[in-house]
Amino acid sequence: MTDKIKVERHGPVTVLRLDDVETMNALTSAMALELRDLLQHEAQTARAIVLAGSPRAFSAGANLKQGTIESGKELDAGAALENAYNPLMMTLRDLPVPVVSAVQGAVAGVGASIALACDVIVAGRDAYFLEAFARIGLIPDGGATWLLTRAVGRVRAMEMMLLAEKIPAPTAFDWGLVTRLVENDAVDATALEIAIKLANGPVRSLALIRKAAWSAADTDFDTALANERKWQKEAGNTPDFKEGVAAFLEKRVPRFNG
Repeated sequence: MTDKIKVERHGPVTVLRLDDVETMNALTSAMALELRDLLQHEAQTARAIVLAGSPRAFSAGANLKQGTIESGKELDAGAALENAYNPLMMTLRDLPVPVVSAVQGAVAGVGASIALACDVIVAGRDAYFLEAFARIGLIPDGGATWLLTRAVGRVRAMEMMLLAEKIPAPTAFDWGLVTRLVENDAVDATALEIAIKLANGPVRSLALIRKAAWSAADTDFDTALANERKWQKEAGNTPDFKEGVAAFLEKRVPRFNG
């Protein structure tokens, strides 16, 4: 364990907070694996998860001091992706509970990929997104090429990746890169409020919605229809569906128990 990720529990919601202020929450492979393990562990009991950072930075990306280039030796810059970051991103995609990101300050590199892979993205007005890979001769990673092109389209994604310029949160909101744009001091509270709302929802239904949406992003229409039919049957056989219908007919707030 790195002791650089705080775990905060608020009833059915867990907040996982990157906590390495000196590096602006720059990630190491060890931190990526720790975050993966914490996500898997907390998803067993929490009904929603919030990923957060500090006021200065959600994450500045990968910690470049972690690996050094030795003279005469070939560097495999993709090894950390294969061994740590890609498993983290796959875990984030496959979680059975909704995930909300609360972003302030710098949201850069693989840190941006983590934030953008969440289901709801809450950004403070002074936050900014940065795909800085071209500045150091690398390519975006953590699924950024996939996430960005689907969120903002190829042209804007190209601008972000090729020019490697900061995208202020208001612009990111206008582009559809973030869900909510709030004042800086309201980021954590807003993200927690949304997570609590999700935690009080039909847990199995929300898990299937996540699964269907991720699948639909990379499949054709016919496949999406077939998946919806399959997973709708599964959702319809849960107690939450029966409670949801009963609450609708009785004109009351549903009490979902998962």
